Amino acid sequence: MIRKTSSLLIALALAANAHADAPTAKSKANEAATARHLAGLIAGAEPKLSELTLFFSQMPKGADLHHHYSGALYAEQYVDFLDKQGLCVNKQTYRVETSKAVIDAQRALPAAERTCLSSSEVLADDLTYRELLQRWSSKDFSNHGAIQPPPDRQFFQTFGFFGPVSNANYNEGLLELKKRAIAENVGYIETMFKLAPMTGSADADTAMWKAADDAALTAAMRNWMEKLDKDPAFNQGLDDYVARIETNHANIDDAQFTMRYQAYVLRLVNPSLVFSSMLAGFKAASRSELIVGVNIVGQESLAPSMRDYELHMKMFRFLKTQYPKVKLALHAGELALGDVPPEGLKFHIEQALNVAGADRIGHGIDLAHESNATAIMKTMREKDIPVEINLTSNAFISGIEGANHPVTLYRKFGVPYVISTDDAGVTRHNLSQEYTLFASRYQPSYAEIKKVSYNGVRYAFLPEQQKLRLTRQLDERFARFEAQVASWPTAASAKPRAR
Repeated sequence: MIRKTSSLLIALALAANAHADAPTAKSKANEAATARHLAGLIAGAEPKLSELTLFFSQMPKGADLHHHYSGALYAEQYVDFLDKQGLCVNKQTYRVETSKAVIDAQRALPAAERTCLSSSEVLADDLTYRELLQRWSSKDFSNHGAIQPPPDRQFFQTFGFFGPVSNANYNEGLLELKKRAIAENVGYIETMFKLAPMTGSADADTAMWKAADDAALTAAMRNWMEKLDKDPAFNQGLDDYVARIETNHANIDDAQFTMRYQAYVLRLVNPSLVFSSMLAGFKAASRSELIVGVNIVGQESLAPSMRDYELHMKMFRFLKTQYPKVKLALHAGELALGDVPPEGLKFHIEQALNVAGADRIGHGIDLAHESNATAIMKTMREKDIPVEINLTSNAFISGIEGANHPVTLYRKFGVPYVISTDDAGVTRHNLSQEYTLFASRYQPSYAEIKKVSYNGVRYAFLPEQQKLRLTRQLDERFARFEAQVASWPTAASAKPRAR
């Protein structure tokens, strides 16, 4: 009800300026021409992929709401960061060396004898550079014959390779993402920035794992929360975390672009660590206007994730009672048949919605296997809770694509959705490519595509005045785009190229 009221406020505010912004006959004609142009590109058995790529590269895109900072930067950027941090990469393991003693010893050797390479040395060694890109991303995964790990392992292992260089140079990395977003006409990014700080306790682990019922679990969580509230180290870590985001946000927002941040927690560690990180995320989001929500990450099919999934959802539920204004966008149902036993596919989206109280669902690809799939979609439709669709990621990691992707179900049952990138640097694509995939596979109308672009703003975790500002910007950008497309030759009118 709150979100629908907020949407109404935006509509009323726009209506107040209706006279100035009323569509003209020309703007309506441009929109209709753009709709016909897109329809021509996706008609028939073979969509015109090159022309679709041009179309969506130029088209305004309201937002990228499912976006991981570390996975969004390309490996090439991380290679550049090696020298900025005084690090080197081992040419045998392709891992970043962080020991100063080892790095100094390598620097003392003649260049031909070094096994730990600087940025320039990596770039000068073509064999090492190509292999590094294949280890640090999905580059060449589908078109070369080398022995490779399974795609899900390949994906998640990349973070271990570039992790040391992704944990510094934040402002430069954010500015690179901003530049790339502006180049492809994306107005807003909501990125999962960095892991919220965590603290562990064996006693708290035992209390939460062995809680006999919800009352006992609540007592255990409350006890651990109260201890963390009084812990100077935990609170210092929280202060540092918020300060890191606020400091590195310098020069990010401007008239063309806006960025905000989600704190996130890792689901692969013991309960006390998960809870402390979750608490830090909720506190951070309550403290800083730049931190707009909390998420949970980590491969959902791994043993700790499956074992503690319900426990994690109950942690979110508990902390929502303490911090009711904090928004949640939860990875849920990022599972395919065969990843886990069938019973493991039955409840993840439902619990994210009905136990944790998620405001958005990330991925949601196990939908068709969930016990209450139709009830889930009814809830999402009626409560206006969108799903974040990540086509490239879902195809690469889980093999879910085409008619097997549940976006077909979400659309059929009227569930709101947004299109997003997930980890564009790892899987080497961008938001324009996601729209191209969506249009070529599912043949949506231009009206649907345009609505999806606006959905990125509608479902952003932003104050209403900021949503209104971004919506008006999007109106202006679409007017310019449609005027441009209306002047393009259509496939029917284009003359054959002379030979």
